[in-house]
Amino acid sequence: MESIKEIFRIGNGPSSSHTMGPKKAAERFLSKTPDASSYQVTLYGSLAATGRGHLTDVAIQKALGADRVNILWKPETFLKRHPNALKLEALDDKGQVTDSWTVYSIGGGAIVDDVTELETISVYPDSTMDAILNWCYENGKSIWEYVEVNEGPEIWTYLGNAWHVMEAAVKRGLDTEGTLPGVLKYPRKAAGYYAKARNFKPAIKKRSLLYAYALAVSEENAAGGEIVTAPTCGASGVLPAVLYYMKKYHKSSEQKILHALATAGLIGTLVKTNASISGAEVGCQGEVGTACAMASAAVTQLSGGSIFQIEYAAEMGLEHHLGLTCDPIAGLVQVPCIERNAFAAARALNHKNYALLSDGRHLISFDKVVQTMKQTGHDLPHLYKETSEGGLAHFHGLKL
Repeated sequence: MESIKEIFRIGNGPSSSHTMGPKKAAERFLSKTPDASSYQVTLYGSLAATGRGHLTDVAIQKALGADRVNILWKPETFLKRHPNALKLEALDDKGQVTDSWTVYSIGGGAIVDDVTELETISVYPDSTMDAILNWCYENGKSIWEYVEVNEGPEIWTYLGNAWHVMEAAVKRGLDTEGTLPGVLKYPRKAAGYYAKARNFKPAIKKRSLLYAYALAVSEENAAGGEIVTAPTCGASGVLPAVLYYMKKYHKSSEQKILHALATAGLIGTLVKTNASISGAEVGCQGEVGTACAMASAAVTQLSGGSIFQIEYAAEMGLEHHLGLTCDPIAGLVQVPCIERNAFAAARALNHKNYALLSDGRHLISFDKVVQTMKQTGHDLPHLYKETSEGGLAHFHGLKL
């Protein structure tokens, strides 16, 4: 199983699969074909259906040069390997193809092709939660210690950088007002929620501030700001909101937060390995559902939960998002994406409380719910997997 560094990627929104992945692919193709006169990029399936709203064309133009690239859109054509596919072609001065590369943006900013698993370097001997829990129990270790054993002490520097970017996104989002880019003309809400929340009584204040933190990061992502995928751009507000909340109101130290990030990263990596974190492949259950599982595990650990209670909280985070569709209006990572981040953060705290009331024993294991999510995603029609043709996107009727 790959490093948790692949789950926590620092970059700019609004989409890890539709913005970060295609940009990375274009940059790699450029380095391979620097002498090309021009380029042609064909976007397929979900990448084409919601690419304009996700700024896919803008990302590719920045990488290859707006005056050197022609982009073709084929939303009705789905390649077999993954719904987020693009073909990059290098052209000579006569318009003849001199090189081509078909790439798949599989979620979280990761890309693969038909020959090589470009992003996968195995660092973990186990790929199931059951095996990891067995190791932790037999060795008297915590889940974050399992991460340290396999990643090495340098993982803390990486997670420290990721946490600082998360914090900065929260703070920027709380301090920024105005309208998000795109046809929805959607107003930012984090700053207003934050101002109102501070006037509430304690019982309501904390939960309202949690909403504000999640909105802050999600709005920064929607505006193309710097964020950390957790596990994706579209779900990047959930985990930072919960961790920032724990720092502010439960005085969790940075060391404890980094340990919680390690555990959260392992949860996300397990889902990515055994199912998917791509909204285009399994719907929003793979994005916000996984983010909620990650945050649920992290906050349970920060609250003193056992390894079994942490697993239970993570399982609930994913289980109670099963079947969640990816139906962004106008292809923008705004509605319903931003609000989903806020509510998933709140649910993570609920899962923590519920898990801590138990002894950690429950019927459905985390591994089983991951497999259920994968099958559920497979059974969802393409309409509900990041095409803006079904669900809220369909009934709202607004197109780019």
